[in-house]
Amino acid sequence: MLRVASLGINYGQVGSNLPPPDKVLDLLSSLMITKVKIYDTNPQILTTFANSGVELIVTVENQMLSVVMDPQQALQWVSTHVKPYFPATKITEIAVGNEVFTDDDTSLIGYLVPAMVSIHGALVQLGLDKYILVSTPNSLAVLEESFPPSAGSFKGEVSAIMSEYLRFLASTGSPFWINAYPYFAYKGAPENVSLDYVLFNKNPGMVDPYTKLHYDNMLYAQVDAVVYAMFRLGYSGIEVRVSETGWPSKGDPDEVGATPANAAVYNRNLLRRQMRNEGTPLRPNTRLEVYLFALFNEDMKPGPTSERNYGLFEPDGTIAYNVGLSALSTTSSTSTSTSTSSSSFSFFLTSSADKVKP
Repeated sequence: MLRVASLGINYGQVGSNLPPPDKVLDLLSSLMITKVKIYDTNPQILTTFANSGVELIVTVENQMLSVVMDPQQALQWVSTHVKPYFPATKITEIAVGNEVFTDDDTSLIGYLVPAMVSIHGALVQLGLDKYILVSTPNSLAVLEESFPPSAGSFKGEVSAIMSEYLRFLASTGSPFWINAYPYFAYKGAPENVSLDYVLFNKNPGMVDPYTKLHYDNMLYAQVDAVVYAMFRLGYSGIEVRVSETGWPSKGDPDEVGATPANAAVYNRNLLRRQMRNEGTPLRPNTRLEVYLFALFNEDMKPGPTSERNYGLFEPDGTIAYNVGLSALSTTSSTSTSTSTSSSSFSFFLTSSADKVKP
């Protein structure tokens, strides 16, 4: 079986009926997915994932940022939530907050960089900084302009702290993480955005008029817009990675495009490109690291119906929708066997590679 070297997945836990971590680990193993991001430091997950080989990104929750700004509190946080589990549990990164720059609580922005500096300082003190990076996932809404990619720029109101943040990333060799959802752009203006372009299907694409680079999908254009936005603030060497991307399989009546068919196509096409270890047009030789959102449908997430339907799987381990390959047509959609549904999905991962020549 072939492995998607750069593919990760987000394991959210905002559900009332999710399987226990040991069952989740079995599912991930059968999918051959070895990179996972969680939104906390759930000790049950950290303990269960020990000696599994799965690389884990853990998160300091937003409400903790004001606390861990204090270096002593940061040291206590790392000593309690990370150090006891490492290196048996392969924690590779600490995400300090999530989408802080665009959070409704604007006070969080002022806490972000001091919190990151303190968490990194704690890792240094404990001798863990060589193994564990510190960064934060950002919403694409940090950009003022994203089209064409070469016009990429950050919003004026975040640019001062963004510069401090980028300085931290550059000095520690950490990546810039972006949560990028072409689905949102399509939903917002379906008459102006090509569905094939956002789904990675064959399409004429677009050429950036300034760089003459050709883009055949929106995700890569969004990533390169972030690269250009960093250029504008004087930073050129920071890697951009995708902390979340995905497509909902169900939505409210006004959520255009949220269908099982589109979700299957988006995720399948993205996986095929990951199999080829593709980079973006601006950075073709740097494989784009991507974390899919999400492993499970999470029934307790607030907001529109789509928010509860990004999962590849239902909580009982069955596939949330048919990914559209004949290999899956023999699997009963009513099966509750995790092993049956997940082995079919791993066949999907490998068979997509077999069908696409690098």
